Amino acid sequence: MSDSEELDLGDGDAGGGESSAPKKASGLGALLPNLLKFVAIGIGALIFIVTVAAITFNIMNKGGKSQTAVTDPTSAYVGKRPEYAWYTNIGPVTTRTRDEAVYSVTIDMIIGYDLNNAAATTEFGTRQYELRDFVRSYFRGKYAAELENEDRLKQEIKEILNTRYLDIAKARNIVFNKFDVMEMP
Repeated sequence: MSDSEELDLGDGDAGGGESSAPKKASGLGALLPNLLKFVAIGIGALIFIVTVAAITFNIMNKGGKSQTAVTDPTSAYVGKRPEYAWYTNIGPVTTRTRDEAVYSVTIDMIIGYDLNNAAATTEFGTRQYELRDFVRSYFRGKYAAELENEDRLKQEIKEILNTRYLDIAKARNIVFNKFDVMEMP
């Protein structure tokens, strides 16, 4: 036999009728490469979309800088402040602080709530004594040094009222009609 016959390099079907074309794989063997190709395309598309979204978000936010504009309070273009209904029936409360030295605190607190909320008006009326007790216990648990920052106190009181004491009504503003801290001899 010659070399050309062993390797079947001829043009005809000299090899006994067998075709030289490769057989196609069937079943899972044929499905797996196509499935992997689509998964890779999907992951690539997802990475592309996330990258474009992140770049667009950064461009829209000017590199993460805040877009809040500080306006001059004397400007004619300052927005209208909200109007509140005021609950004033807590009355003045006098208590001591936690300090070893005797400090007396007198508070007359007023709570601002949504103007047209009739259910809030009813709730404040029914919780009058709870609110009075809350004011007394809140200030009794503070040191005199903690009572210097009124804005922080108002924010804490508003959060406590809205989360623990009030169900329907929401305290929107806290005002101290009277707020005196005095060291007693």
